[in-house]
Amino acid sequence: MKQNKDMLKQKVLILDTTLRDGEQTSGVSFTETEKLSLAKILLDEVKVDRLEITSARVSQGEKNAAHRIIKWARGAGHLDKIEILGFVDQYASVKWIQEVGGKVMNLLAKGSLKHLKGQLRKTPEEHIESLTDTINYASSFGIQVNLYLEDWSNGMLQSRDYLFQLMDALQSKSIMRFMLPDTLGILQPSQTALYVKEMTQRYPHLKFDFHAHNDYDLSVANVLEAVKAGASCIHVTVNGLGERAGNAILSSSIAALRDHLEIETNVVETNIYRISKLVETFSGLRIPANKPLIGDNVFTQTCGVHADGDSKDNLYFNILMPERFGRSRSYALGKTSGKANIKKNLVQLGIELDEEIIKKVTDRVIQLGDKKEQITMDDLPYIVADVLELAEIDQKVKIHNYNLSHAKGMKPVASVALMIEGKKYETTSAGDGQYDAFMNALLKIYKEELNKTLPRLIDYSVLIPPGGKSDALCETTITWETNREFKTRGVDTDQTFSAIKATEKMLNLLENETILQITQLQSQFTLA
Repeated sequence: MKQNKDMLKQKVLILDTTLRDGEQTSGVSFTETEKLSLAKILLDEVKVDRLEITSARVSQGEKNAAHRIIKWARGAGHLDKIEILGFVDQYASVKWIQEVGGKVMNLLAKGSLKHLKGQLRKTPEEHIESLTDTINYASSFGIQVNLYLEDWSNGMLQSRDYLFQLMDALQSKSIMRFMLPDTLGILQPSQTALYVKEMTQRYPHLKFDFHAHNDYDLSVANVLEAVKAGASCIHVTVNGLGERAGNAILSSSIAALRDHLEIETNVVETNIYRISKLVETFSGLRIPANKPLIGDNVFTQTCGVHADGDSKDNLYFNILMPERFGRSRSYALGKTSGKANIKKNLVQLGIELDEEIIKKVTDRVIQLGDKKEQITMDDLPYIVADVLELAEIDQKVKIHNYNLSHAKGMKPVASVALMIEGKKYETTSAGDGQYDAFMNALLKIYKEELNKTLPRLIDYSVLIPPGGKSDALCETTITWETNREFKTRGVDTDQTFSAIKATEKMLNLLENETILQITQLQSQFTLA
């Protein structure tokens, strides 16, 4: 019992890396506005202690998003909580972070000899020299440094001498925290306990983070053992997003720390479900219904015996009360949504939008209201995600009009009128289905009149909001392939219409990309 009391005095820090490592989930990409909204909620409402928002030098879009987040964080008093992954790259990462206004860099070092030799092709001494140089350079600009020991778990297993050589050389440098990632998710709990304890005992004056991956579904168990062994910060993602099988999940990690180790965090448990649902919408990845704490069914009793026990003496309740996580218990009756104005619903969902976007969302709700009886709170995040995505696209192409016909014994026919930069193109084509006919008409316009090719459709998925009925909105997400893969989505009450909206977004992305390429080419000729 003494051990538990001592633990209770600890307060483990939480670093959320949903916007960085979480976005490395296959098929997940957040817009600038979505990233800013998530950052605000994670820091202001969920109250994570630290937030890793991106990797340096990824893209101009990431740079813009980082700048917006940091600008907000500076005004909100959170600047020191914003962290960016950086690399040993002749100061390029440091300069990138400085340009966006960042003050904390999570520098990536090689925590295993295999990674050092195989990827960097350097000696330990050369790597130490490069790291030291980068750390000193960052410090000269007032940028604080944490150090990721990439592939640390394999380093402990296979190249401990190298790992300790690295630590011995860097322990006196200007490094705030050393981060211990199980990069490939290979550890089991007993190994985690042993290896983290070895680090904390060998370097008792240093601060250590633990970064788990879930390849064996052991990430939360490994988090508990890491904390017991002395790790003072853990890395998590909302909904367990992350590369391959994902990272340690925020919700379960927080609950397990509190209930099994009696260790507190600053995280506000009642706001976890709200951020989970918002990330579900923005990511396009549905939370499994049986996902602990945040799944639709985990606080639903279906068995009559259980319901009877609850009514008599809460016999089937446990410490995981739904109210802790901003939820309520149900008995297989389904969820109900109250009616409210749009702004109030947005506040309840934790979505913060500017007035222009709110007006667009309102217009969309009015438009959809003509097609169904009502719009529920479950529908609203899908509408918001669709409007935000559209707002990020400069609309140069508009599907002006279309007519879809389908008669028994005949192939569906689509007549399409397309507006591109004010010029109208019209054609008619048949297909194996209404959407196939529509696409054939587009292909005809682009091939015969524009002498252009369209991306190849490689995947097509349809979602309806959780708890949705037959008249619910549907979200169609289409994956396209050119020289790269990208996705667009559309929202409507009709599946075919939502697919057409997703296609219109693809056409605009294609047109904007073409214009950018022409501009760049003209610039090159000018310079020449």
